[in-house]
Amino acid sequence: MEITEVIFAYGHRNIQATHKSTLEITKEKQLSKKGGCIIAVSTDKAIADLNPEFKGSLRNENAKMTMLIEAGGIVEVVNAFGCRRLILTHPTDTVVRKSSYVCNRTLAIKADKAAWDLSRKLVERLRNPKQKVKITLTVEV
Repeated sequence: MEITEVIFAYGHRNIQATHKSTLEITKEKQLSKKGGCIIAVSTDKAIADLNPEFKGSLRNENAKMTMLIEAGGIVEVVNAFGCRRLILTHPTDTVVRKSSYVCNRTLAIKADKAAWDLSRKLVERLRNPKQKVKITLTVEV
């Protein structure tokens, strides 16, 4: 069974994409240069807004999640896993982690990429505040 969610966001001039263990998208419109894990802002959904069925599937121990990040003709794929411990309630932030750490901002764990691992061509696109970003999340159980 597969369930998909699509999130739209924008780039920001302060995108750094330097964090080595997480990547984050946020509903927040502003970003300081300290947000090294943030790759997109002004999202139209945060983790709390995701479909209950999607969140339920993510809480399955066998859940595999694919995050497709598309911006300016560049596509990047991040693979991660769900977990029964996921809380999925944060009102503004959505975080994918390489580790197994879980808090209310965590969407998925044991990811194969963090912000640092994204292609620098994509990161350049993400630094443009006018750049629309499409993030497609697919959970397979």
